[in-house]
Amino acid sequence: MDALLADDLARLPELLGMTREYATRFLTGLAERPVAHVEWRAVSKAVGLPAQGQGLEGALAEFGARWEEGLSASAGPRYLGFVTGGATPAGLAGDWLTAAFDQNAASGGDSCAAELEKETLGWLRELFGLGAAHHGAFVSGASMSNTVGLAIAREWVGRRLGVRVSEAGAAALGPVEVLSGSPHSSVGKALSVLGIGRERLRTVPTLPGREAVDVDALAAALAALDGRPAIVVANAGTVNTVDFDDLRAIAALRDRFDFWLHVDAAFGGFAALSPAHAHLTAGLDLADSVCVDLHKWLNVPYDSAVQFTRHLELQTAVFHNASPYLGAPDPADPDFLHLTPENSRRLRALPAWLTLAAYGAAGHREIVVRNTASAASLAAALDAHPAFRVLAPARLNVVCFTLADRPTPARLAALSSAVTASGEAFLTPTVYAGAPALRAAFSNWRTTEADTRRVLDALVAAAGS
Repeated sequence: MDALLADDLARLPELLGMTREYATRFLTGLAERPVAHVEWRAVSKAVGLPAQGQGLEGALAEFGARWEEGLSASAGPRYLGFVTGGATPAGLAGDWLTAAFDQNAASGGDSCAAELEKETLGWLRELFGLGAAHHGAFVSGASMSNTVGLAIAREWVGRRLGVRVSEAGAAALGPVEVLSGSPHSSVGKALSVLGIGRERLRTVPTLPGREAVDVDALAAALAALDGRPAIVVANAGTVNTVDFDDLRAIAALRDRFDFWLHVDAAFGGFAALSPAHAHLTAGLDLADSVCVDLHKWLNVPYDSAVQFTRHLELQTAVFHNASPYLGAPDPADPDFLHLTPENSRRLRALPAWLTLAAYGAAGHREIVVRNTASAASLAAALDAHPAFRVLAPARLNVVCFTLADRPTPARLAALSSAVTASGEAFLTPTVYAGAPALRAAFSNWRTTEADTRRVLDALVAAAGS
C-alpha cells in the first residue's frame, strides 16, 4: 500500500475528527461569510497534478489556503438565488454516512440499501399525497427527474401508435407534441436528450396575469391534434411566481383527449405540507409521472430528487439493463438499476430518510410555513417601498420584483451586483411579463424573519446607492 494511504488509514479516526472540525468551522461561520463570492478567481491559481501527495491532513490545509475562501454561503439563510435549500443536521449526517457506508443502491442483492430507499419513497409518497400506485426512484435532481418522466411518456406515446420506442428508437416514433403553459427550461433540455426535440415543445396560453395554463386553451390545442397522443407538462409551482396549474381540471381532459400528464412539482410539491397551500397540489396523484426535487425544500444535500410514475412496466421497458450478471427485472418489483439511467447509484435515500425520521412531517411543515411567511413578509415590505414594484403575488416561497423607476436590465444587474457585493444576500435575475426582475426564493431551513429584514435592508441600500 502507498505509504501515504497507509498512514491515513492508521490515522483515520483522527483525520475524520479533523474533517469534522473543519466542516463545523465552516458551518458556524456562515453568518460572517459573504453569501456569494463572485471574485473567487482571484483566490487561487491553478496548479498541476502533484507527482507526490501530501496525505489528507496536508490536502485539507492546501484546500483551506487555496479554495475555501471562494466558496459561497449557499448553505446559509440568505442565499435566495435559484431555489436552493441547505442541509438540515440530519440531512448532513445522512450524507456523511452515505459516503462512509459507500453502498451501491442499484439492487437488493447484497444489502438493505434498496429497501431503505423503498421505505423513504413510501414516506415521500405520503408527504406529497401520492397513492400506492405511484412507484418511485431517487435521481440526481429535477432535470433528471423530468428526463426520466418524459422518457416514460415517450414510450407511452409509442405504444399508443404501435411503436416500441425503447427498441426501435425515437426516429420510428415520428413527431411528438409536448404541450405546457410555462415549462421549466429543463423540459426543453430533456426533450433534446430524448430525441423528441426542443421544437416539439409548444407553449399554450396562460391565464391573464398568470403563469398557470389556460385549461380551455389547452383543450383546444389537444383537440387540434385530431386524436394523436400527446404529452402535457403541467406545473405545480413555476420558477418565477410559483404558480400552479389546475391539475384536476387538466387530468379531467383525459376523458376527451389522449395524453400523458407529467407534473413538474420540483419544489411546489412541498405546498402539500402547508395547511394554507395544500389545495394547490390537489390532483397531483392523478399524474402519470411526477418530478420532485429534494435538495430544494426537503433541505438534503445535493444531489437528490425523486421521480414517481404510475406506469412501472413502461419505465422498466425504457431503463432495464439486459445483462446476465444483473438479472432480469422482476415485473412487480424491479431493482432500481432498471428504473433510471444509472446502474451505479449512490444511496441518496439515506439523507432524506434521516431528516424525515428526525423531524417528521411536522418539522418539515414548519420549515415550509416559515419560509412562505418570510416570502410574504418581504413581498409586503417591497410593495410598500417606493423604490420597488412586486410583479406577482408571493403565492408560496418566491418573491418576483423589479425597480419601480426605469427597470432596465442594466439597472437590475447593478442592483443585483450591489446586493451580492454587500455579502448580505444573493438573488438571481429573471424576466417576467417582459420586465427584467429579480427573484428571492426562500427554501432554507435556517432562514428567519431576522434574515428577511437583513435582505430587505440590503436591497434598500443597494437601490439607493
